[in-house]
This record gives sequence, structure tokens and C-alpha cells, in this order.
Amino acid sequence: MEVEELTAWQTTRPRQTASRSISAAAASVGMNVLKPVMHFQISMLRMWADSIERFAGSYDKGVEEAATTVQENAEKDRAA
Repeated sequence: MEVEELTAWQTTRPRQTASRSISAAAASVGMNVLKPVMHFQISMLRMWADSIERFAGSYDKGVEEAATTVQENAEKDRAA
């Protein structure tokens, strides 16, 4: 029976394939771990944005009240 000689490509190919599948598995595990962290960060960002919007609304309301008060005082001074 004749024994074939294997080329370098034929001997390294199985190792490369195994290495790629291990890398793919590690990447998959990493992404599965990262997913809840990303969800948490997104929820924190949404809460932060909501609080900024509430602050902006309060600020606008305060500015409008102050402007109305100044305008009323100016009208009273003119009338007096």
C-alpha cells in the first residue's frame, strides 16, 4: 500500500479550521455577555435624556413666568 505525503497546507488546514471555530465561539459568548450590558447602558441613556427634557421644560416654564412678571411690573409702572 502506498503512503501519500501531505503538503503543509493539508496539515495546517484542520488546525486553522478548529482555531476559527474556537474564535467564533468566543466571539459569540462575548456578544452574549455584552448584550445585557448594552441594554443597561441604553436604559441609563434614556433616563438621562428624559431628565434633561424635564429640566428643559421646567427652565422654559420659569423663564416664561419671569418674563410675564417683568412685563406686568413694567405695565404697572407705566400706569402709575
